[in-house]
Amino acid sequence: MPVLNYHTSNDGNATSDWDVYQVYPQRSRDEDAMNKDRIQGSAEQAKGKMKEVAGKATGDTKLESEGKAQKAAGKVQNTVGGMKDALKESVED
Repeated sequence: MPVLNYHTSNDGNATSDWDVYQVYPQRSRDEDAMNKDRIQGSAEQAKGKMKEVAGKATGDTKLESEGKAQKAAGKVQNTVGGMKDALKESVED
């Protein structure tokens, strides 16, 4: 958003020029919660994938199953965060 700033030149006359900067809106707690859901969901998916791969590599079917379940739970949490984002955007419009 451009903003008009007034400056005093060396001869004492007022001059103006345009300074351009980006204005970042304040985020609400609701937005932080939605982002938190998406971040935590992605983290859970990553941890689940690691468990799944470790279970496959070691032949531990229980660990592999736990990893698949954790990955699915993370995907659900991430999706919920995305749905909250979409709902919030539709309400704002």
